[in-house]
Amino acid sequence: MKKVIVTGATGMVGKGVLLECLDHPEISEVLAVGRNHLEIDHPKLKQLIHKDFTNFSDVKNQLTGYDACFYCLGISSVGLKEEQYKKISYEFTLALAKILLENNLQMTFNYVSGQGTDSSESGRVMWARIKGKTENDLLKLGFKQAFMFRPGIIIPLRGIKSRTKSYRFMYDYFMWLVKIVKALSPNSVVSTTQIGQAMINSMLRGFRQNVLKAKDIIELSK
Repeated sequence: MKKVIVTGATGMVGKGVLLECLDHPEISEVLAVGRNHLEIDHPKLKQLIHKDFTNFSDVKNQLTGYDACFYCLGISSVGLKEEQYKKISYEFTLALAKILLENNLQMTFNYVSGQGTDSSESGRVMWARIKGKTENDLLKLGFKQAFMFRPGIIIPLRGIKSRTKSYRFMYDYFMWLVKIVKALSPNSVVSTTQIGQAMINSMLRGFRQNVLKAKDIIELSK
């Protein structure tokens, strides 16, 4: 039986991953790490409310004994300066990853990145550069397994709603277009359920590459 950590469980992707973990027969415990309490009651679920995502040293002992971390915390770059976006997308991620690696040498660490991420770290698009640096530095840390998820278009299932206003608008009024895209190019669109299942399967059986695009996520989810 496996024990996993999920971050960003109040968001669309994170909640999808959380629900799949709670339902999975090979997972005995899910620790949701976040700044706000989740209104979910489940015998497998534990919650760690932590306000400062730049420093986890004071809760280090509560982050020991886990097999995987599914890092789904993220934010849109719209309206943010580079230093603001970097703090949330890079500094928060690496702060937790480093503490987890100290305590869990056999851990799988999965990071939700994005389609268009810039692995060269030198392109013009700010969010893509920072996501690229985050991916690169996570892969260098030395986890037993680390996978970077670049899902692209995501369909929320199981009643999940995006917290981002622009995304909610798109899903409410243009889901028909997303479904057309999926029909024409089935390997370009994934669901929150598929992301969750793929993350679990990556922990259980690994995957042939570290960076997963939509088609890889779909394959791994089966």
